Amino acid sequence: MIIDFFDFHAEIYADSNNLTHQNAHLMNRFLEMLERGDYRTHRDIAYYADQLCVTPKYLSETCKSISGSGAAYWINRYTSVKIARLLRDRSLTLTDIAYRFDFSSTAHLSRYIRQNLGISASEIRGGEK
Repeated sequence: MIIDFFDFHAEIYADSNNLTHQNAHLMNRFLEMLERGDYRTHRDIAYYADQLCVTPKYLSETCKSISGSGAAYWINRYTSVKIARLLRDRSLTLTDIAYRFDFSSTAHLSRYIRQNLGISASEIRGGEK
């Protein structure tokens, strides 16, 4: 009976390891896409899920189970960090940055900055108006 219990436990444990490995691989592939800059023109989870051949919900749940944060967090994190860096470069206008990130207008970019960074573009630029 103990051996049967051990076999049952080992079988379940092995399956969960495979899922964990598969999920970690999925998360790594997702982060690789972000690292190469896909976030510049694609900020929707559906794009990444489609590229990775999973559903948006599965991708987000996998990210959350591995990192504690969903896919949308990671997409916004990469985007926000890069936008903040570019805003500090005074040689770039808001229009240039909006174009690089495929925003339809500078107003849309400004809303994105306010929502995701909690401050305005001019505050990031050091008070420039």
